[in-house]
Amino acid sequence: MSGGSSPRSRRSSFNSLSRDLELPSEQGCLSVIVLGASGDLAKKKTFPALFHLFAQGFIQSGEVHIFGYARSNLSDDGLRERIRGYLKGASEEHLSDFLQHIKYVSGSYDSGEGFEKLNKEISEYEKSNKSESPRRLFYLALPPSVYPSVCKMIRTYCMNPSGWTRVIVEKPFGKDLDSSEELSAQLGELFDENQLYRIDHYLGKELVQNLLVLRFANRLFLPLWNRDNIDNIQIVFREDFGTDGRGGYFDQYGIIRDIIQNHLLQVFCLVAMEKPVSLKPEHIRDEKVKVLQSVNPIKHDEVVLGQYEGYKDDPTVPDDSNTPTFASVVFRVHNERWEGVPFILKAGKALSSRKAEVRVQFKDVPGDIFKCKRQGRNEFVIRLQPSEAMYMKLTVKKPGLEMATEQSELDLSYGMRYQNVKIPEACERLILDTIRGDQQHFVRRDELKAAWQIFTPLLHDIDEGKVKSIPYQPGSRGPKEADELSERVGYMQTHGYIWIPPTLA
Repeated sequence: MSGGSSPRSRRSSFNSLSRDLELPSEQGCLSVIVLGASGDLAKKKTFPALFHLFAQGFIQSGEVHIFGYARSNLSDDGLRERIRGYLKGASEEHLSDFLQHIKYVSGSYDSGEGFEKLNKEISEYEKSNKSESPRRLFYLALPPSVYPSVCKMIRTYCMNPSGWTRVIVEKPFGKDLDSSEELSAQLGELFDENQLYRIDHYLGKELVQNLLVLRFANRLFLPLWNRDNIDNIQIVFREDFGTDGRGGYFDQYGIIRDIIQNHLLQVFCLVAMEKPVSLKPEHIRDEKVKVLQSVNPIKHDEVVLGQYEGYKDDPTVPDDSNTPTFASVVFRVHNERWEGVPFILKAGKALSSRKAEVRVQFKDVPGDIFKCKRQGRNEFVIRLQPSEAMYMKLTVKKPGLEMATEQSELDLSYGMRYQNVKIPEACERLILDTIRGDQQHFVRRDELKAAWQIFTPLLHDIDEGKVKSIPYQPGSRGPKEADELSERVGYMQTHGYIWIPPTLA
């Protein structure tokens, strides 16, 4: 959709896609209930996402009302003022209209009184709207520790008597296989799987959603995407800042639980899975589960952990903490397509740069008559953030009279190609998917179980001190042992080539 399209045309475009996916058409007024409404996640992510959907016409005045629920003692206007500064990108008229659709209810998360009051407010809105099939969407912007009690309250007091009820839950979904299965069992007793939407924000990113289209809509990649042509694949997440006051919370999880087991694993599934039968959510999620079940147990000698120097200066972090702030883990996939191809999943904090990308490195050209192997291999890079782009690193003739070669690229940079298009935030896309009933970009229970089965043995070994974190300097690439591991399993770094995002200048 173009930057100048109207809300009506945007809605028409989305409805067209929905018909292709055979999603049901939704009717009736919509109540969005944000639990944890006074917290950081709600004000920085959830409410801005709802506002952007409202400003673009995907949810409209007269058909939606938003209820904030939390323990804080706030008025309606108090909540509105708290979130106002985070609602940007639309006119003051849109902003004022949106804020008038927000109501606040105060109550605890484990007693019925507050939820009875919440249900009364929702029901009064639904009656005033005279809707025959009202819809209720609960967004749990809360710590997972309160999910069971909150979901029990929703089930007991706030279920929709005549339309659908859907619940969005945030990661982390447990700390290992047992705790995840316990949480899944508790929620499964209260809601059907088609009512639960386990959100992973990476699945809402534009370039992540492009992976299926890229792989299965382009003939170019079909014969290349296998062990015959690809030497290795890296999936990388780098941040240039540390835990920034969240050290005590982060120390309970570490970089593997926080980033690799969910965000990077979801990207891995889309890169490595087989072609689904159709775009129906269950067909796509079936293939993701299959590839997860094909991953061999992780070997300790194909893992490097790191912890940046200064991490334990945070008074909330134990002095003897072994929690990794950096990890590089090699996956081996035991199937016909990927046998022998290492997948290197790497994530870290306090590094030299901020980026997330997929790097597909192809094998060397046999019979290299140009003697250009030292310049580097062909690589297909999908830059997820920042400066979203896809580019292919190629060896080309260097302009001039000499027959000399160099590395260059074929480049699709979104900032250049789609200058007037606003790339939506992941959260707004995923909330819209939930309203539409499309679970394609959400984590199914058996998928979650398969993911934890891969990582739980390694995580328990880390927790027991059997795998140690190596110190590294903040602002570096991480432990040098991680680069040595990548080189050992086959990755060849390109020297002398740096991708520079193109500009209009």
